[in-house]
Amino acid sequence: MAKYTVFMHLNATRHWLSLSREQRNAFFGGEVAGILARYPLVRVRFYDVEAFSGRCSDIAVFETDSLRDYRFVIDALRDSEVYTRPYFEVVDIFPAVEDGFEEYERQLGDSA
Repeated sequence: MAKYTVFMHLNATRHWLSLSREQRNAFFGGEVAGILARYPLVRVRFYDVEAFSGRCSDIAVFETDSLRDYRFVIDALRDSEVYTRPYFEVVDIFPAVEDGFEEYERQLGDSA
């Protein structure tokens, strides 16, 4: 089965930046961690890029074998203050398939 990686470029809004670091940590440790815990097939890592990019402030990297669960994570985040306040705005989303060429090459060999 293919492993999917989704690179989501985000911009922190003034609503997020106006929170104290303790409030930010509590939000992620509570609401966001709770959402992710419901979908263990989706792993996510966060990267700060504001010191290196004028286009986005953060990148979330989602990894999964289940596009269904990934979609459900995003829907749950859309129902949270991540999107509704909003704490972050989505700049771009780049889905990718890890080593997708290998699956294609195997298929070529099967049809030969």
